[in-house]
Amino acid sequence: MKQSLLYLLLFATGVVLALAGMMPEALLDSAISKWVLYLLLLLVGIQIGSGKNLFTALKRYGARIMLVPLGTTVGTFGGVALVSLLLPERSLTECMSVGAGFAYYSLSSILITEFRGAELGTIALLANIMREFSVLILAPWMVKKFGMLAPISAGGATTMDTTLPIITKYAGSEYVVIALFHGMIIDFSVPLWVTFFLSL
Repeated sequence: MKQSLLYLLLFATGVVLALAGMMPEALLDSAISKWVLYLLLLLVGIQIGSGKNLFTALKRYGARIMLVPLGTTVGTFGGVALVSLLLPERSLTECMSVGAGFAYYSLSSILITEFRGAELGTIALLANIMREFSVLILAPWMVKKFGMLAPISAGGATTMDTTLPIITKYAGSEYVVIALFHGMIIDFSVPLWVTFFLSL
């Protein structure tokens, strides 16, 4: 949670500094955000490629472990499609691109800002931070009402890092490998899904 609050603070500070005209012109160049995006994509690839848990989970659970990230993806897109009906000012593809962030707000918000502008990018940032916060705050209730896999699916890409401790605490240590595997697969899918929906 501290990390998410830090991200929000840094984001708010950037907005305030830009509005106050206190940022150097070089940092306002859109090419910089593009190169930051490329660096983020490279780091995601390195993180997934260096993770040993991916293969450990596959050996232990077999192909059925893929049902967890699949369920997360189908459930997220189904929920977003329903919510989009309440947002007539936003297209279905815009709503889907925000949902496709799967709580990976740093990458998805930069991607969306690059393709569709700062307004939708800010919506993506806030929506995906709220998704992470919901797991950090509601994990005990999720486990009690919906089962051990509920906070894993709700956590999206964060189950391999920020929400892993809370998932371990309330779902149990036997779900750690599933959470790590789920996080890696969802993490990898974020840039693919976001760019797919933005291109429609």
